[in-house]
Amino acid sequence: MGDHIYEINSDKCTECVGHYETPTCQKVCPIPNTIVKDPAHVETEEQLWDKFVADAPRG
Repeated sequence: MGDHIYEINSDKCTECVGHYETPTCQKVCPIPNTIVKDPAHVETEEQLWDKFVADAPRG
């Protein structure tokens, strides 16, 4: 089995807004300081909520 590489799609990531107080990926990642916010891609809480609502299942 080869190396596993995980990537977070910033177009889909809501930093767990609407679910948790802090991003879950940061809590569960076994390697400290691996998942950090990109200073060139900072989003407001309102922008994160907009992504959350846009990606929510409809029905």
